[in-house]
Amino acid sequence: MSSAHQSITTIKKDTSDEVLVSLAIKGSEVAFEYLMRRYNQRLFRIARSILKNDADAEDAVQNSYIHAWRSLDSFQFHAQLSTWLARIVVNESLGRIRKSAKAQIISLDAIPDMQLDTKALDDSYQLAIDTERQPEHLAMRTELRKIIEAYIDTLPDSFRAVFVMRALEEMSVEEVAHALDIPESTVRTRFFRARSLLREKIAAKIDLTMEDAFSFAGDRCDRIVANTLSRARHEGL
Repeated sequence: MSSAHQSITTIKKDTSDEVLVSLAIKGSEVAFEYLMRRYNQRLFRIARSILKNDADAEDAVQNSYIHAWRSLDSFQFHAQLSTWLARIVVNESLGRIRKSAKAQIISLDAIPDMQLDTKALDDSYQLAIDTERQPEHLAMRTELRKIIEAYIDTLPDSFRAVFVMRALEEMSVEEVAHALDIPESTVRTRFFRARSLLREKIAAKIDLTMEDAFSFAGDRCDRIVANTLSRARHEGL
């Protein structure tokens, strides 16, 4: 039995990245699986923030892992493993955009138009609220998640990537700057602007829909009318 295989039995959820990388370099698939499960959500969110497509993001993450696995022996832990992996998935995602003949080449270092695509936002929001509604909290959370994701998708490309890394993954300014290869001051500016844009649009949408709160139309109205009339008839009114 190889030493790498023997060491697998010592792997736990809190096993350090250093140990897992060492075992993976020696050929341990189990160790690399632990690394993938540890960083899957972060890398998918980063790829998704750039590619705006679930399937493309999954494929980008898979390719990034393959590239990372092949290059593990060159990783020296001068930076955190998570930051190194984030940089790989950013490059992979941007590479896919550049290779796509149908996609517009986007530079995350370019300052885009500050305005949100309001029509796309409204369409995405309408699509989310038109889904089947249920009273259970789980269904409500699912719907709210779709709405939030729709808002995030409408952010300018460079802002969206920064927002996802900072707000969703809680990466530090330094980590985001390294992953996107932009100055830390730019990370701070874009995150602040992205958050402001989201707040502005959410507030505007709340104002527009406030009058519909506790709406009495539809099934509830019909049900109360029917029940009242039935009771009135029963009581001889």
